[in-house]
Amino acid sequence: MTYPLAKHRPTKKPRRRSLGRKLAEITKIASTIPFRHRPLLVHIVPIRRCNLACTYCNEYDNFSDPVPTEIMLERIDRLAKLGVAVVTISGGEPLLHPDLDCIIARIKEHGMVATLITNGYLLIEENIEKLNRAGLDRLQISIDNVNPDAISRKSLKVLDRKLLYLAELARFEININSVVGAGVERPEDALSIAKRAHELGFSATMGVIHDGNGHLEALSPSEKAIFDQFQRLNRFKLARFNKKFQVNLAEGRPNKWRCRAGSRYLYICEDGKVHYCSQQRGYPAIALEQYGKENLAREHITEKKCAPYCTIACVHQASTFDQWTAPQHAAPRKGSELIQLRSNK
Repeated sequence: MTYPLAKHRPTKKPRRRSLGRKLAEITKIASTIPFRHRPLLVHIVPIRRCNLACTYCNEYDNFSDPVPTEIMLERIDRLAKLGVAVVTISGGEPLLHPDLDCIIARIKEHGMVATLITNGYLLIEENIEKLNRAGLDRLQISIDNVNPDAISRKSLKVLDRKLLYLAELARFEININSVVGAGVERPEDALSIAKRAHELGFSATMGVIHDGNGHLEALSPSEKAIFDQFQRLNRFKLARFNKKFQVNLAEGRPNKWRCRAGSRYLYICEDGKVHYCSQQRGYPAIALEQYGKENLAREHITEKKCAPYCTIACVHQASTFDQWTAPQHAAPRKGSELIQLRSNK
């Protein structure tokens, strides 16, 4: 049975970021691009624990304590010294951190762009207002289906009320992300989710995911049809600038690109170590306070063997500006072995 979407719509046009804040974001990113060894985008984890247990996710546990606020603030200060443009807070479920708003406010104090990835369950009105006051620039919610199932409870049925709160209260940009590929039982739900997002004034994106073993397979004919319909529905959205990247993945084809993970993109785990990304935790695994220009320069030219079938769009986007510069060399042996193990097609 399909969940009937709520008829209620916001009573007024949502209040989003001012033009001045948007221009400040563009200026910050643009000012970073010419400096090859400055990170454009960093994902940082303030808590590994999550209130959900989606079976396809390998980025959470059910027991970890929040990273102490003082330590998180020190890490944000360090990112500012590295010249980072955009800081995305993820998890786990970051809204479980009691001082999330303080962390966001610290990001904004340094003039960096602050974004947040959440499952949306904890977006009550009070928390949305805290995010507004902290100066959050953008929030992303991943919604996997219309009705919850054994794989994921991040469903439109559960989260639609939260989306209405956001539409009425949020002063930051909102993106709704859905996925197709291995493990998704009803890929057609992605269209319902995208239509609802557009109805509420949000942007919508779609990702292609690996299966539980880290393998990427071409979408089935029915999945590909859904994917194509989504692309047409979203054809005027700026989020589609990496369309070719996603289309190749949907068809099971490799992408030829230079991954700048460890340089233009950093993933900072709850232990404060720098990794290539959420799916390649373990290398280089250097403490953030020890991570400097030499590390950024080395990883900028280090080839990542997992890149052809990588599905992490944010890493691709952060690497886009350096596709025609700095040829890459083979990865060091330790990293190469790790990456090859996780990226077998």
